[in-house]
Amino acid sequence: MIVPEIAGGAAPELDPLRAACDTAVRRLAASGARSLVVLGSYTSTMDYSFPVRVSFSRWGLPEPPGEPPSLPLSLSVGAWLINRAFVPVPPVIRRFATIAESAPVEECAALADDLGSDEPWALLALGDGSARRGTGAPGYDDPRAVPYDESVEQALATADLDVLRGLDPVLAAELMVAGRAPWQVLAAAAAGGTWRARLDYAAAPYGVAYFVASWEREWERA
Repeated sequence: MIVPEIAGGAAPELDPLRAACDTAVRRLAASGARSLVVLGSYTSTMDYSFPVRVSFSRWGLPEPPGEPPSLPLSLSVGAWLINRAFVPVPPVIRRFATIAESAPVEECAALADDLGSDEPWALLALGDGSARRGTGAPGYDDPRAVPYDESVEQALATADLDVLRGLDPVLAAELMVAGRAPWQVLAAAAAGGTWRARLDYAAAPYGVAYFVASWEREWERA
């Protein structure tokens, strides 16, 4: 739904979400990071070798030309957001990677340990909240969805690593949460730092929760 050509007539309703994403991506570009890791969820944990190809053909858009394998949906959306933001001098995308939707917390932490770089780097973590927010939601209504999403919203707004690390993979699967594993990779990667967090968007259009948050590390001054 975030890609206007796919959303069709519903596209204008998600303009505030896209604007928040644009702001977040530009903030990453202005952070001073030398490189960027784009992380999403998928059926398995894997890296994608360059060159890569963004494709939304499964959702009705034409298949782009070229032979490189297409990225899964989460990473295609990430690349689309980066291109959409028109960042003049973006960080170099060093890595496209996915974490398995069913990955336990320990696997998320292990991947986080492997993401870093000797140079300053940034992480774009992609994944939405529950898809069971109301009777019109893709997964129909579940009364646990709103409390779950509210806890995630607060954690993203305050950089609460403990809450994100404590998210239950089983409950996340039952609530059709695509962001649980990427958020836990984020929490593990952020361990040991002090973070200034900002939440730019939190809503559940069409019964799916979306959040846009930015974390910036606060460095101690000598």
